Amino acid sequence: MRVKEILRTATQAWSPAAQHPARLALGTAAQQLDASFNTSSALEIFEVDFADTSLDMKLRGTLPTSNRFHSLIWVAFDPEGSSGRLIGGSESGSVTVFSPDAILGVGEDAVIGQSHKHTGPVRALDYNRFQSNLVASGASDSEIYIWDLNNFSNPMTPGTKAQPAEDVSVVAWNSQVQHILASANPSGKAIVWDLRKNEPIIKISDHSNRMHCSGMLWHPDVATQLVLASEDDRLPVIQMWDLRFATSPLKVLESHTRGILSISWSQADPELLLSSGKDNRILCWNPNTGEVIYELPTANQWCFDVQWCPRNPALLSAASFDGRISVYSVMGGRLQQQQHSTISASFDSSDPFGTGQTLPPLQVPQPSVETTIVPPLKKPPKWVRRPVGASFAFGGKLVTFENPSVAPQQQPIARQVQVSQVTTETEFLQRSAELQAALQSGSFTSFCHDKIRSAPSDAEQDIWRFLTVNFEDEARVKFLRLLGFSKDELQRKVSDQTTALSTFRFIHYQALLVGNFEGAVDLCLNDGRYAEAILLSISGGEELLKKTQQHYLQRQTNSLISSVVTQNWRDIVQSCELDNWKEALAALLTYANPEEFAPLCDTLGSRLQAGGTEKRCLQACLCFICSGNIERLVECWTSQRDCSSPLALEDLVEKVMVLRKSIERLRNGEVCVQSSALTERLVQYSSILASQGSLTSALRYLPDCPDQVHTLIHIYICFPPSQPFAQSGSLGAPVGFMSGPSMSGPSVPPSSPPGPMMPAPPAPGFLSPTSLPGGPVPLFPVAAPAVSHLCVYIHPLPENYTPPAPITAPVMGFPAEAPVPQDRIQVPPGAPQEPSKQVRGHQAKSLQQLPAEHVGQKEIPAEHMILKTTFSSLVQRCQLAAADPQTKRKLDDASKRLESLYDKLRDQALSPSILGGLHEISRCVSARNYQQGLEVHTQVVSSSNFSEISAFMPVLKVLMTIANKLAV
Repeated sequence: MRVKEILRTATQAWSPAAQHPARLALGTAAQQLDASFNTSSALEIFEVDFADTSLDMKLRGTLPTSNRFHSLIWVAFDPEGSSGRLIGGSESGSVTVFSPDAILGVGEDAVIGQSHKHTGPVRALDYNRFQSNLVASGASDSEIYIWDLNNFSNPMTPGTKAQPAEDVSVVAWNSQVQHILASANPSGKAIVWDLRKNEPIIKISDHSNRMHCSGMLWHPDVATQLVLASEDDRLPVIQMWDLRFATSPLKVLESHTRGILSISWSQADPELLLSSGKDNRILCWNPNTGEVIYELPTANQWCFDVQWCPRNPALLSAASFDGRISVYSVMGGRLQQQQHSTISASFDSSDPFGTGQTLPPLQVPQPSVETTIVPPLKKPPKWVRRPVGASFAFGGKLVTFENPSVAPQQQPIARQVQVSQVTTETEFLQRSAELQAALQSGSFTSFCHDKIRSAPSDAEQDIWRFLTVNFEDEARVKFLRLLGFSKDELQRKVSDQTTALSTFRFIHYQALLVGNFEGAVDLCLNDGRYAEAILLSISGGEELLKKTQQHYLQRQTNSLISSVVTQNWRDIVQSCELDNWKEALAALLTYANPEEFAPLCDTLGSRLQAGGTEKRCLQACLCFICSGNIERLVECWTSQRDCSSPLALEDLVEKVMVLRKSIERLRNGEVCVQSSALTERLVQYSSILASQGSLTSALRYLPDCPDQVHTLIHIYICFPPSQPFAQSGSLGAPVGFMSGPSMSGPSVPPSSPPGPMMPAPPAPGFLSPTSLPGGPVPLFPVAAPAVSHLCVYIHPLPENYTPPAPITAPVMGFPAEAPVPQDRIQVPPGAPQEPSKQVRGHQAKSLQQLPAEHVGQKEIPAEHMILKTTFSSLVQRCQLAAADPQTKRKLDDASKRLESLYDKLRDQALSPSILGGLHEISRCVSARNYQQGLEVHTQVVSSSNFSEISAFMPVLKVLMTIANKLAV
C-alpha cells in the first residue's frame, strides 16, 4: 500500500538504520527530464512522518548541485556523531561527498570532498558494511575505485582493469566477507574481486549471451551466493548464482514479462527480494522457493529504482519515470485513489492565458474516490515472526517454542513445542505431599506429632495435641489431661486431714432415739452438717431424701454440684465465665452423655468465638475439635486468620482433613461436609494444586457441591479435550511433539477416545477413606443423630459405572493402559475385605480394549425415541450449515459422544429427573429456542450426579451453542 509520495524525477537513498526518524535523500536524476523541462539539479532530504496522514513528505533540506546523479548512497559513516555521509555519482564522472547535517541546516560546509578521477558517468556506488569508510564506485571503461572517506583524495583499484573495457553498471560489497567485492557489466558478466590480492578470483557469465545485467546483489546471509537481474526483454529473469557451483545458475526466477530494471534485497529478511521491470510490475520474491509472494499495486509506469528502507523493514521506495517517488508498505491496508484532472491542475483557473479576465467556473463532475484493499505478504516477514514464544496452560503447564534461524543451504530442522511444568509454591507442594502421604498410609499420629514439633506457637501445639488425641485410646481422659485435670495428680495433692468430730448434742441423740429422722435431719441442716443430713435422710425414706437434696441445693451457690446432681449441663455451658472454659469443657468430658456432648461443646465454642479475639477463637477451635464439627472449625479459624495465601490455606486444610479422618475412624464411613465456607476453601485449595500441576490431588480435594460453578470445574478437569492430532504409536516419544511438513492431522477423528494416561482418580469429593486398622473403642462415642452437621455419605456405584476421564490430555497421547481403580466403598475395620466382583469386573471391561465383535443392541424405549430423533436431526442441520473445519470436527465428535446417551437410554440407566430434563431440552431444540434449552441444561447439570451425566451433557451444551450461532 502506498503511504507517501514525492513528485520528483530523482535517484534515491535511504538514511542508515540507526537514524530516527527515517529520511529519504533525492538527487536529480541524470539523463531524465520532468514535464517542466527544468534543467537544474539539487540534492534534497525528505522526512517520513506517519503522524501526517497525507501522502506528502516533509522537505527538511535542499542543496543545489552542479551535476545530476546516476547513483546515490547514504553511508553510516559517523566520525563525530553526525548523520553519516551522502555520496553521489554524477554524469560528469565526479564522486562527491556531502554532509547531510549541513543540508539539514545543522552544519556549514555541505560538500566535504569531490573527485573527478573517473572519466565517464559514475553509475555504480556501494559501501562496505564492515568498514563504512570504504566506498566502491564504478564507471565507464571498466573503471572501479575504492575510496577511503578518511583520505578521499587517494583512491585505490581492486586490480587490473577487466578486458575488453566496458561500462560498470553495478558494484556490490559482500555482506559476510569484508574484502570481497563484485562488479557487473551490462553485457551480463560479473567479476568477483579479492581486495587482499588485488585481483579477480572468479568470473560469472550467462552462456546464452542474452543477459544484460541491470542489478547485482549479494545474499545477506550466505557469503557465496548472489543474484543478477537481466534488463533484456528476451530474458527477463533473475539468476541466483552460488560461487561454489559457478558453471550455471543455482536458480532462475521467472515472472516478469519484460526486462528487469532494478532489484533490492531486504537486509531484515533474506526471503524478500524486490524487483521492478519494464512490464510496470514490482514483485517481491522468496528467492529460496522462487515464488512471488507479493505484488505492489503500481501505476502504469516503469520503476527504474526500488529500495528497502533500512530503518523500517516494512517500507520500500520506488522511483518511476513519470516523476514520482512512492513509498509503499508491504503490510497491506486500504488505499484511497482519487482521480484528478491533470488538465485543470496544469492551468490557473482564474487567468489561464493572462488576459486579465476571470473565466467562468467549469461544471465538472466531482472526483471519484476508489478504495482498494491491498493484501499483505503471503508469508509473515522475518521481523514480525516471534523468535520465541510462551503461553501458560491449565495445570501450571508452560508451552514454549523457538524459531531458530537456519541458513538457506542447511536442511530445515524440525520445530519443537516444549511443554514444561512450572511450580512456584515449592513449600506448599511439599506440605501437601506430606499430607497426602499421611492420608493414604493412615499414619495420622506421627503426622500430628511432626506438626506439634514444628508448630510456631503454643496455641498451634494445643490444637495439634487435641487432634492427636482423637486417634488414641481413652480420648476423654487425655483431653482432661490436656486441659490440666488429672485424677492421679489431684489425689497426690489431697492430704489426709483428720478432723476431731465433736459429739452430737444431746438433742440429736434424742431425735434419733425416738425415730424422728425428719427432726434430726433439720437439726443437722441448721448446724451445717450436710453429710450427716444426707445419711439420715436415706434412712428416712425417698421423700425425705429428695426434700433434703432440694434444701441443700437451695443453700449452695456452686452450680457445678447442682449440674452433677440434676444432669443439667446446658446451664453450665451457657452461664459459666469464659475464663473458666476449661472447667466447663472438663465437666462435659467427664459427665456429658454421647448424645449431648457434641452440641454442648459447640455451644461452648460459639460463646468463645463470640468473644472476638484471636485467643478466644483458638480456645473455641479446641471445643469444635472435641465435638468433631469441621464446619465450625473452618469458620472459627478463618474469622481471625487470613487464608488467602497458599501456606495459610495449607494450615487450615491439614487440620480439616486430619479431623475428618478421626471422625471417619469412629464412624467407619465417609464424612460429607455441606458447608459453603469449607467448600470455598477446598475449591481454592484445589485450584492452587491444579495451578502447580498436581491435578490428581486437586480433583480429590474438590468437594461435591450442587453449585453450577463447581460442576463446570469438574467438567473442565475431567472431560478430555478433543485431540486435533493423530495419536502416536511410540512409547518413548519425548515431551515435545514435532511440528513440520511431515506432520498431518487426522481426516476423521478417532472413533473412541484414547485410554487414560494415569490411574483414574476417584469421583470428586473428599479423599476416599483409606483402610485403617481397627482401633480401640473410644471412651466417648459420637452419636450420628446428635450432630446434624456431619453425615456419613458412601457414594454408590451405578450398574453402568464408567471410570472418569484422565485429568489432562497427554501431549502426544501415548498409548497406555490404566489400572483398575479401587472400589470407593469403605469397609469397616475388622470386616472381611473382599472386592466386589460386579464392580471390578465392569470397570475392567470399560478400561480394556475389547476385540471388535458384533453385539446386538437393545432398542431405545418408545417414550425416549424422540430424544434421539431430535438430537440427531440437530447434528445434521448444524453439519449442513457449518463452513469452517473446526466446527465440523466438533460436530463429528458430538455425534459420536451422543452414542453414550443413547446407550444409557437403552439400558434405562438414567434417573427420572435427568430424563425429564432431557425431554425439556428436546422440546426447546424442536422449537429452536436454544437459549431456553441452555438454561434447562444448566438446571439439570447443577442438580444431578456428575458421574451419571458427564459423558453426554457437555456435548449437548456444545451442540446447542453451535446451533444458536449458526441459527439453524
